Amino acid sequence: MEFEHKPVMLKEVLELLNCKPEGVYVDCTLGGGGHAEKICENIFPDGLLIGIDRDLDSIEASKKKLERYKNNIELVHDNFGNIKKIVNSLGIEKVDGILYDLGVSSYQLDNPGRGFSYKFDAPLDMRMDQTGGKTARELINELSKEELAAIIQRFGEEKWASRIAKFIVERRKQREIKTTQELVKIIKKAIPIRSRQKGPHPAKRTFQALRIFINDELECLKQSLYDAIDLLKPKGRICVISFHSLEDRIVKKIFLEKESECECPPDFPICVCDKKKELEILTRKPLTPGPNEIKNNARARSAKLRAGEKVDCSKPKGE
Repeated sequence: MEFEHKPVMLKEVLELLNCKPEGVYVDCTLGGGGHAEKICENIFPDGLLIGIDRDLDSIEASKKKLERYKNNIELVHDNFGNIKKIVNSLGIEKVDGILYDLGVSSYQLDNPGRGFSYKFDAPLDMRMDQTGGKTARELINELSKEELAAIIQRFGEEKWASRIAKFIVERRKQREIKTTQELVKIIKKAIPIRSRQKGPHPAKRTFQALRIFINDELECLKQSLYDAIDLLKPKGRICVISFHSLEDRIVKKIFLEKESECECPPDFPICVCDKKKELEILTRKPLTPGPNEIKNNARARSAKLRAGEKVDCSKPKGE
């Protein structure tokens, strides 16, 4: 299957990253190389792009797509939670820009064999990195009812989480649950018909929850964002595209935290925390795709883009 993934909000990303010649940029979610290709165009011939992805298929596809820029790229098969270690291992201390395009790629969703989608019948997998870790099949058949309910509720924000977990446990007593469509049927049975008639596909939230848990997406994102902001040069830019509220809340919270200064109680006569502003938020409200982009790429409809610029912490306040 060919690796295709339309880069979301490409124009906005390039404007906010403000790519410059000889700059060093990190694409933390390489995917099919759509964003990476345009970044390379803007920094060619003297800049460097570091591309990171957990999916080996993505690394291989991007090598082909970015062949003409092979002297300007370093592609790394790893988790973006290790961004600081990855960048430093290349002999680089600071970078000019960092991009995250979160979530699952179109290739991963559309490839039945990966088990991410509730639309195809496939083995339950959902691992972004297929070289290790537990599959969705293992978790579905091993975790307790309480553990499953907690995962589905926390990461899927699914109101029927307890009922879905109960139906999963009852069904697996008969035989092991192996495929995506087996799981979809269980979810549909668990959710009352009136609730299934409105809103998204009844399995969407549960599949999302399992995927996030299996790939430890939210904890990786938190750690990575802190390290990414630390890696930026003064005036360096960070852009994050998220696709659901859990991701967006994390990005918003960390951006606000890094933009704030003194955190001492108001009644303290002097500052004792010595906290300095590290980030200037460039998007007070997240940017969203326009109607034309959504028309051409339905998967862009839930995208939110937030961006920030690194503050020079070495300068005295007010300069």
